[in-house]
Amino acid sequence: MKTFNLLMIGLGLMTVLSCANCNDKQESGENAVIENIMARRSIRKYKSEPVDRETMNKILECGINAPNGQNKQSWEVRVVDNPALLAEMKEAMAAAHPDRDPEMVKGCFRDAPTMVFIARDLSYDFSAYDCGLLSQNIMLSAWSLGVGSVCLGSPVRFLSGNDVCKPYIDRLGFSEGYEFCLCIGLGYADETPSAKPRDFGKVRFVD
Repeated sequence: MKTFNLLMIGLGLMTVLSCANCNDKQESGENAVIENIMARRSIRKYKSEPVDRETMNKILECGINAPNGQNKQSWEVRVVDNPALLAEMKEAMAAAHPDRDPEMVKGCFRDAPTMVFIARDLSYDFSAYDCGLLSQNIMLSAWSLGVGSVCLGSPVRFLSGNDVCKPYIDRLGFSEGYEFCLCIGLGYADETPSAKPRDFGKVRFVD
């Protein structure tokens, strides 16, 4: 009985302290979600250390819990963290575009050790927006777990619409009726970029 009473007193103290801590955060203006959004940066230099699958699964679960039209979840996601496969894809992209600087083409993944490839459902006219929301959830949740990210469009251009890279698009295995539309590079940051200025003048209240 004495042990039970001590336990209940301890739990009560923990609750009080927890509530006090919450109140302190509210009074000081701290907010974990806002802080994460404002702190996130696009990372273009990565350490070679891969993101483990357990962490990636948490990030991807956050991604697919993004808001989306009519809950159609009009996306498909493929993850490549095999360095040999990523190297093959880089070489294929360079070979498919001999008119472009090969090092620039091969660098379009920004050497991120994990690449997320996203396709949209062509039968749904808002699927591009859904994929954007999915991507933002992925990038913000990654940042909250110490994983950097960068949203990329150039790999879509380099991988799509040519016979050299088609085997790699086929290997991603998107369903019929889905179009590859976006990439996200993920990994541990090897740089600390500063925030670029934002133009709040583009935001207005309309009465």
